[in-house]
Amino acid sequence: MDADYFLGVANQTMWVLALAAAPVLIPALLAGLILGMVQAATSINEQTLTFVPKLVVVGIALVIFGGMMMGLLSDFMIDIFGRIPDLVK
Repeated sequence: MDADYFLGVANQTMWVLALAAAPVLIPALLAGLILGMVQAATSINEQTLTFVPKLVVVGIALVIFGGMMMGLLSDFMIDIFGRIPDLVK
């Protein structure tokens, strides 16, 4: 095994990580941005005002995209476990 093989696996791992995290992180980021602008415009500095809506948005994103994320991660793990016999040779 050479270093290119392991760099390829590491590259694939980073892409899978980004694709699995993006459906949750992007809505949370947008919700935080919108809530931050509302708080700045109204001068309301209540911490629970930002926490609860972001928690709800993340929960909704997990309900909508959770199956896709689990499918992506399970396909990746099946691929990684399928490569184990090639490493043992």
